[in-house]
Amino acid sequence: MNRDQIEGGLRNIKGRGQTALGAVSGRARPQVEGALNQVVGGAQYAYGRGRRVAEDLTHDGAALAGQIEKRGRHAYDRGRDAYERGREAYGEARHRGRAALRRAEAHPTETLLAVAGLAFVAGWLLKGRR
Repeated sequence: MNRDQIEGGLRNIKGRGQTALGAVSGRARPQVEGALNQVVGGAQYAYGRGRRVAEDLTHDGAALAGQIEKRGRHAYDRGRDAYERGREAYGEARHRGRAALRRAEAHPTETLLAVAGLAFVAGWLLKGRR
C-alpha cells in the first residue's frame, strides 16, 4: 500500500462517520461534508491503487525487457558462433576440394581407376535382386 491508498481509505471512513453523525443529528452540513469526504477519499484510494499497479507493471516490464535482452544476446552469440563454424567448414572443404583436384590432375590414371571402381560398386549395390 502507498500513502495515497492509506490516506484515501482513512478519508473515506471519516466521511462515512460524518455522514452517519449528520444523519443521527439531523444536520445537513455534516452529511454533505461526509459525502464529499467519502467521494474524495474513494478517488484518492483509487488513484493510489492505480499508481501501485502502474509501478508493478513498470517493474514487471523492466524485468521482461531484461530477460528479452539477455535471450537476444544469447541468440546473437550462438548465431555468430554458428556463422564462424560455417566459415571454417567452408574454408576447410574448399581447401580439401582444391587439394583433391590437384591430386586428380597430377595422377590421371589413378583417378580414372578410382572413378571406374566407384561406379562399379555403386552399380552393384543399386542393382535389384532377381
